[in-house]
Amino acid sequence: MGAVCYYVAAALHSFISCFSLFMQRASSSHHVHRNLTDGFTQLPLDHKDIEIQRPYDVPESARYSFVNGVHKMWVYSSDKPHSKNSRTNPRTELAIKGYDYSSGVRQFEAQGFVPRDTSGVCVMQIFGASHLRATTLMITTNKGSLSYYRSPVLAPNIWNRWFKLNVIHDVDASTVKIYIDGIFVHEAA
Repeated sequence: MGAVCYYVAAALHSFISCFSLFMQRASSSHHVHRNLTDGFTQLPLDHKDIEIQRPYDVPESARYSFVNGVHKMWVYSSDKPHSKNSRTNPRTELAIKGYDYSSGVRQFEAQGFVPRDTSGVCVMQIFGASHLRATTLMITTNKGSLSYYRSPVLAPNIWNRWFKLNVIHDVDASTVKIYIDGIFVHEAA
C-alpha cells in the first residue's frame, strides 16, 4: 500500500516542477496548518528515487526530459504500452521508488501544468488499496478539469496554467485529503 506515482499521459507535453514527499513527524498534531507541510519532514528525492516508464519502443529521451528542475513527459495515443506484455494504454510515468508505506501519514506536493486539449489521463496516483480498486487515489484530467477519479471535479479550467497539488494520505485514518493551490478541495476514504 502507499506507493506514490506521478504520471502524465498526454497528447501533448505536460510538466511537473518541484515535487516532494513528506512524512509526518510523530509529535505533530493532525490539524491543518496554514502551510500544509508544517509538521512534516521532507524526504530526500533525487534521480535514483524515480523510475520513468514510457512506450517500450522509444528511448526515454523521446518521451521525458528534466531541464532546469522541470520534469516534462508526453505520450501519444498511437504509442505502445510501457512493456511488450502490458495490456494497459500508452503512458509516460514518473514513479517514485523506495518510499512505500503501510501506516502513518504521508504528503505529496508538486507544481503541475497540463496543456490545452489534454484529457482522460492520470496526473497523480497512489497505488495500493484495501478494497476493490488497485489504487487509493487517482487524480485525472477530463475535459479541462482536474478530477478525483472521474468525479468530483477538483479544479475546473486546469489547462495551460501552473497549479500546486498537495495530497495528504493518512493510512491509519483511511483518508486522503486533496488541496489545489493551497485550498482544500476533497477528502475521500
